[in-house]
Amino acid sequence: METSHFFANISRLKLIFRWPLMRTVTAENVQEHSHQVATVAHMLAVIKNKKFGGRLDVNQVAIVALYHDASEVLTGDLPSPIKYHNEEIARAYKKIENIAEQSLLDMLPEEFKEDFADVIDHHKIPEDIALIVKSADVVCGYIKAIEEIAAGNHEFEKAKKNIEKSLEKYQTEELQYFMKVFLPSFSLSFDEISRPL
Repeated sequence: METSHFFANISRLKLIFRWPLMRTVTAENVQEHSHQVATVAHMLAVIKNKKFGGRLDVNQVAIVALYHDASEVLTGDLPSPIKYHNEEIARAYKKIENIAEQSLLDMLPEEFKEDFADVIDHHKIPEDIALIVKSADVVCGYIKAIEEIAAGNHEFEKAKKNIEKSLEKYQTEELQYFMKVFLPSFSLSFDEISRPL
């Protein structure tokens, strides 16, 4: 039985901090972000299935979301303004990301590689699941901006506007429903969200 470094690496996602070029009131690491994206993506899939005739495997959506930034343990979190500065940089970063995904998969015992390729290798993730996960990822960035602004951090005001523009690309029925029902609470205090409606 061979030793695998896969989960030791995955565990280090807690050491990769997001928003590296911005002051934050509350630091956020990739492990925390991945958990939040998984819960939001799971809910988006549930909404799609229950309210809009979807047939997604909600558990698969949650697992793909949980691992969606796993490659960042090897690449770090490259800020979006740099990552998407131009098409050449975006393409180069995608190649780096793919190499990192394969490196992670290569750390697994052979018998498990195929199971994890279906959640880590972006080329193997079905388009409908990838869309839900990307929507959740963008929504979580938006939530972070809302929370930072609510805490008095005006540096996130421009980021919030930029994320709002990104959200326009993902305006599905399930996302609109999520934003209408769940998003308003993120700008409220603990006292306001802890009392019954």
